[in-house]
Order: sequence, then structure tokens, then C-alpha cells
Amino acid sequence: MPHRRRVERGVVHHPVFAQWYACFAAHRTGLTALRREMLAGLSGRVIEIGAGTGVNFAHYPRTVAEVVAVEPERTLRQRALTEAARAGIPVDVVPATAEALPVKSEAFDAAVVSLVLCSVRDVQRSLSELRRVLRPGGELRFFEHGCSLRHGPATVQRALDRSVWPLLMGNCHLSRDPLAELRAAGFTIGTYHRGRVLGPGPALPWTVVGSARRG
Repeated sequence: MPHRRRVERGVVHHPVFAQWYACFAAHRTGLTALRREMLAGLSGRVIEIGAGTGVNFAHYPRTVAEVVAVEPERTLRQRALTEAARAGIPVDVVPATAEALPVKSEAFDAAVVSLVLCSVRDVQRSLSELRRVLRPGGELRFFEHGCSLRHGPATVQRALDRSVWPLLMGNCHLSRDPLAELRAAGFTIGTYHRGRVLGPGPALPWTVVGSARRG
């Protein structure tokens, strides 16, 4: 079990969004290949932040010794606990935020962020925490969405971020740039590729799947 620092538990509650997201995660089978790609080849101890319903758990390779899955939203966390019990590897689901991880420094071989950097309250603080808990040279795997590379859709995304989108979608922001945030946090970006898989229209025009390392 991980060492727990004092944290406020159950700090996030978005019941309407949680129900929608649970259905989204369950029915978007087209994302399965990307999840498997993101997790392929991992080994040792892994921390996943924003684990949601635990949809990634079934895709972790058997070379992983343990996953500590952090999920602050209580409805999603309950579903993640069910998935953890079904996983073929040990998964410990813990209530905490990405900005205050309740684990020791340099305790993990790898970290996973999957459609979560869009919704954390403080991206740089969250990534700083991941750097803290990763061992030197530890790997970060990511599957995120971000701001469009085209001016028109990006303008729409920024407008939505300033209005109703974060309120309706569990603090999700459409115009964040995950690659830029990772570089600013001191991670060295490895291989990655972009793709448009989350749906049509200007809201979610591209995703990025890849890896980075703690500098």
C-alpha cells in the first residue's frame, strides 16, 4: 500500500458529468487500441492520475507489478473500484487530487495520464507532483486531447473554455496544450502521434498519444 499524506478526501463531486463520462468511457470502444498503445511495455510500479471509471485497468500488461490509481471524483471512483477487482494485476484506487499525490517521492517506475490534463485544476502543479513521485528517468505515458492547430476551431475552443464547457464537463478545458505543458514541467517528450478520434466538430479536434521522461 502506498504511504498516504494527509489530503482532503472526496474533494471532487460532479455527479451528472460522472454519469455521462461513465457511459462515454464504456461505449467508445474505438479508443481501446489507443489505450493499449499507451500502456504497452510498461513494467514495475505505475501511478495513474484521474483514473476515472478504471477503463484502462484491463489493458495494463502483466509485467506491471502494481498500479496506484488516483481518482478524486467519488462516483467515478466507485466504478474504478469495481474494475480494479476485475483487473489481472494489483490495482489500488485512492481518493486524492493530482495536485497533492499521497505517495512517497521517487516511488514509481512510470506514470499514466489519460484524458485528465484537460480537467485538473492546476496543470503545472499536477505535473510537478508526477515528477516528484517518478524515479529519475521514469516514464510518463499520455493520451490527451488539446487545442486545435487551426485558428478557427481553436478560437471556438477558447470561447467555450471561458463560458459553459468547464461547468458542464467536470472542469474539462478544450484549449489546453498537453505537449507544451509537459515540456514546461521539465519532461522530455519522446515519440507521439496525433489523431482525431473523439468526435467531429471544433470541440475535440485532436488527441495525442505518446511518452515522455522525467528529466
